[in-house]
This record gives sequence, structure tokens and C-alpha cells, in this order.
Amino acid sequence: MRQLKLIWDFRGPHGALTADHHLIHLKEYITIENLNISITGVDHINDMHSIAYLVVDEDQMKPIRDALRPHRGQVYST
Repeated sequence: MRQLKLIWDFRGPHGALTADHHLIHLKEYITIENLNISITGVDHINDMHSIAYLVVDEDQMKPIRDALRPHRGQVYST
């Protein structure tokens, strides 16, 4: 099954800290909803842009997208 990476972008001088904090909330959501999601993380693109993300199976995407409202998504590849 195809996997999708749901992405939240954080920009500015505090983007890295905000992305790190957002990841905490994503992990809390996974626990509360008892989801089988194991791929999450933060990438620091540069000093002014960081992302938080989680990877879901395509059939799980719509309810998670509607609940968490990511900024964008892309097909996940390892």
C-alpha cells in the first residue's frame, strides 16, 4: 500500500522549536487515537524553515488529514 507523508511547515527564527513541539502533539494524537503509525519526525531544512511530519497508509489519510489539517502532503518513499 502506498504511504503518504503529512507535513506541517514552520518558518521563522522559532520554526525549529515549534516543529519540535508540534511533533509532541502529533505523537499524543497517535496514542490517543490508538493509531498504528510509527514514522514521525522533524526535519530542519535551514535556519528559517523546519517541518514536522507523520507517515500514514493511503487508506488512513483522509480522517487524519481532516482532524490534523497538515499544510501539505507527498508520497512517502524510503
